Amino acid sequence: MVIEKENHILAGSAGRKIPVVMATQHPDNASVPYWHKTEFISTTDEVEECYRSFCDMGCDEYMWDWEGKFVDEAVMDRLFHQYYDYFKINHLGLNKFLTFRIPNIWEEPGFRLARAFMAIITGTDAAGELGFSPAPVFEVILPMTDNAEKLIHIQEQYYKTVRLTCQVFSTRLSGPIEINIIPLIEGTGSLIKSKRILLEYIDRFEKRFNHRVEYIRPFIARSDPALNSGMVPAVIAAKGAISEYYKFQNETGVSVYPIIGAGSLQFRGGLSPDAIENFMNEYAGVRTVTVQSAFRYDFPREASTAAIKLLKRDISLKSPRIFSDNEMNDILEFDEIFRKPYCSTIEKLAFTINDISRHVPSHRERIQHTGLFGYSRGIKDSNIRLPRAISFTAAFYSLGIPPELIGTGRGIHDADKRGMLSKLESIYPNIKNDLKRAGCFLNKENLRMLAAADETWKDIITDVGILEDYIGSSFVPTCTDHFIHRNHVSNILHMWREGREFRREILSAGVIRKSLG
Repeated sequence: MVIEKENHILAGSAGRKIPVVMATQHPDNASVPYWHKTEFISTTDEVEECYRSFCDMGCDEYMWDWEGKFVDEAVMDRLFHQYYDYFKINHLGLNKFLTFRIPNIWEEPGFRLARAFMAIITGTDAAGELGFSPAPVFEVILPMTDNAEKLIHIQEQYYKTVRLTCQVFSTRLSGPIEINIIPLIEGTGSLIKSKRILLEYIDRFEKRFNHRVEYIRPFIARSDPALNSGMVPAVIAAKGAISEYYKFQNETGVSVYPIIGAGSLQFRGGLSPDAIENFMNEYAGVRTVTVQSAFRYDFPREASTAAIKLLKRDISLKSPRIFSDNEMNDILEFDEIFRKPYCSTIEKLAFTINDISRHVPSHRERIQHTGLFGYSRGIKDSNIRLPRAISFTAAFYSLGIPPELIGTGRGIHDADKRGMLSKLESIYPNIKNDLKRAGCFLNKENLRMLAAADETWKDIITDVGILEDYIGSSFVPTCTDHFIHRNHVSNILHMWREGREFRREILSAGVIRKSLG
């Protein structure tokens, strides 16, 4: 019998285990989950999904997402009672981890945050009654973190909620009166300069709570930076952020355990079961990765679980690359070089992409992103509103235009003129490989047809020509699946133009490329 080795990382004075693999509810799967009947996973199904992510797939952590979606607020009660035997051995908060991604109260109504806090408090009571770990949930993720004060504010609000609950109900809380905050940082500019957020945070925390921060798990977004700035800026910003976090650790003595949120397609991170080594090498230094729905359900289950074992075995062995000040300046320059052509094209295509994205199947019970609840994403310094990253990516792929290519060719041309290509390849070693993987799904006939109707698409034709020269080969289908995918997206373009419904074609194409978006 072969025993799989896992390299557990311990943090803090209590020696807590740092999870390596976090399953999330990101709805990027095109296939039916192995344990379910349809692609759609309802709120009531997510409790079973959480259990199966732990038990079947070997994940360490599960993100319970309160951001812009409906939520089963009795999650801990259900887990404990429906799967008592499992959690009696694998305690939440000790061996397995449930981590709430809370609403950003500066974007969503505050009462949703209050409900998340009450779920933590009541879940703590439920665990205590059963003799389980006294703090089943003790960390929350704050999306769109852009300053330290917001982190402190959330911690203060939680503390007030605990105190008020104890006063009103005459109870004594057995769990944490403080919670750890995981800052989820989403913009390329914010990521590159995020060390200062952490420095300000630990200073404010010590003054407010009279003790030091023991460790931080800064969360690097990969999808939304790509949506807002393009693939290359998203990659180099993530790598710059990893470097900055370890500089912060060296300067302050506060341990960092970076998380990266990546989808399966290159545009959203390139973390898929068939590209684990490339991913770990590209983002060396991260200590937790997200495996989203496509990773778990669009590949054979055996491949997904084997990839999770590999991540748990090797990710802690990858040492971060620390960039010099000059290299960080290069990263800032590359961000500008590649972001400008990408954004100029996306702004002009926003209407088309929003129209196509309406047909992308929704596989979770999301709250609408307009009006009172939720929020959409938009290009920085622009009034253009875009769909969420999964639908955005799915829309472009469904037209046969991988968004990885948009603006990248013109960026390569500009970087070459400045004599910076070797610097780019040093910072982003997998760039040619990522472009080749994405380029196999390019439908050149669709692109020519789109360009004949709207000149904006001609800029992408320019990108393609430059990139083919750069990588030294053409973007063409290389296997049967690529040809089948090309046929599906050809159908989608014609059906869209004729005003016909094409959701099933979008789904079929997603199954072929092993991710909806």
